Amino acid sequence: MSRTFWNRWGPWLALGASLVALNASVAFANVWPTPGIRLTGALSVELAVGILLLAASPRWAGRLSGRVLPTLWVVLVAGHYLDVTASGLYGRDFNLYWDSRHLGNVAAMLARAASIWLVVAAGVGLVGIVAAAFVLARMALGRVARAMDRRRPRLVLTAAAAAVVVLFTGQQLSSQFPATLTFADPVTPAYARQTRFVLATLGPSGVAPPLGASPNLHSSLNGLHGADVLLVFLESYGAVTHETPAIADRLVEPRADLATAVHDTGRDVLSAYVDSPTVGASSWLAHLSLISGVEVRDQYAYTSLMASDRETLVANFARRGYRTVALMPGLRQAWPEGAFYGFDAIYGRDALEYTGPQFGWWSIPDQYALAKLDELERDRTPRAPLFAVFPTSTGHAPFGPVPPYQDDWSRVLGSEAYDEADVDRAMAARPDLANLRPSYIQAMSYEYRSLAGYLQEHADDDLLLIALGDHQPPTAVSGRNVAWTVPVHVFGRSGPVLDRLVKAGFQPGLNPRRPPIGAMHELAPLFLDAFGATDGDP
Repeated sequence: MSRTFWNRWGPWLALGASLVALNASVAFANVWPTPGIRLTGALSVELAVGILLLAASPRWAGRLSGRVLPTLWVVLVAGHYLDVTASGLYGRDFNLYWDSRHLGNVAAMLARAASIWLVVAAGVGLVGIVAAAFVLARMALGRVARAMDRRRPRLVLTAAAAAVVVLFTGQQLSSQFPATLTFADPVTPAYARQTRFVLATLGPSGVAPPLGASPNLHSSLNGLHGADVLLVFLESYGAVTHETPAIADRLVEPRADLATAVHDTGRDVLSAYVDSPTVGASSWLAHLSLISGVEVRDQYAYTSLMASDRETLVANFARRGYRTVALMPGLRQAWPEGAFYGFDAIYGRDALEYTGPQFGWWSIPDQYALAKLDELERDRTPRAPLFAVFPTSTGHAPFGPVPPYQDDWSRVLGSEAYDEADVDRAMAARPDLANLRPSYIQAMSYEYRSLAGYLQEHADDDLLLIALGDHQPPTAVSGRNVAWTVPVHVFGRSGPVLDRLVKAGFQPGLNPRRPPIGAMHELAPLFLDAFGATDGDP
């Protein structure tokens, strides 16, 4: 009986298992907030289309199922994984053309945060997963191809696949179509999207989205009276630090310390929200948006703008007699974009000459970078007023190890900047890649304390310090579907510059209020307008 049952139904059961395996391999979903996946009950229309193609050419089915189809299927599986994982972790699409060039650095950052055995296991596991996916796809597709040699299985598969295609197409064309089945997002449109990404960069100029118009970036800067201006982009500093209780409650004390430093140094602070052009990563889009006054939401706009001769904040400050510098502790290689910005000096990793403990991939603590800026520029006499742009790095994912904050700034640049016990404690607190929130909170606390300490170290300086987030942290920290909103703070002496910022929507204090006062690129003309304000201006 058992042999008779298997002879009759065994091939059908094997065929069904093969179809289930093939469908599951391109219909899984992301397990937020991790790189893991979970199976779903959704159907893959691409599997249905593949079955119809095999049914239409049964003579070629056997040959194609040997290598060609399994290889293509593995490509589909990889594309689906990137599609669902990138949006799950970063809250945005993955651009294979542009983002892939940063995968090496991302892998190196994660390697610093994980043990060597975990890194080796991940590498071996990745190779094993790809090989297993190919073998399983070959077995499953081979089973489907052999079924096409028999009339009844071919008819059943064709009818079922045709029904799936019709139902999927109906749901796409009309919201009134009965939604009796759930379909996974097709993978092929994701690859088509990646192809458009490449064409927009390498193809005719008309393919890429046009740049927005440049605002008027000319200002007398009279309202600054020659004060130094320090523009600090706080990496991953998002609205979640104020609006997500699990994060905000842990930052009450360091934020209070910063407020105390503002008060004790006779300064005021104004705050607002703005919308960043990016989320989770791609900080450079935010940097360029603000400095150019042109919205830069993707790499095509970034590349187009870099090839132009548009005006920038840097150029305006230079025209008014300011020395312009970029303080970039995370810069580890050549930076051709520096030519567009036109800084008088760019201080990358090598120029900062940091020889202390290596705190993660970025290694150089932001407190050290600020102290080094003083040594290289602000402590020199005589000198021109300074406009410095500083993208921080300590707050970069995976948020650790976070350096200890050094209360004694006179030690920061020395050979013994930290007590050994503090370094050991910091190094032991490695990020948990499955739960990044604690490390993120620690990194943001460090940034608050560094800003507070810097203001206190320069209590008598006529300094205007602007600190803002470049983007919200990855969704593994911020949560899913968060608004792309970041805080911006302005620290300075009371006067017409701050008064004009209040009229533009800024609020006194360290707690910004919604709604955002605009997009990040709109800050450029807003700031320059305020910087030109003088006594008696309305």
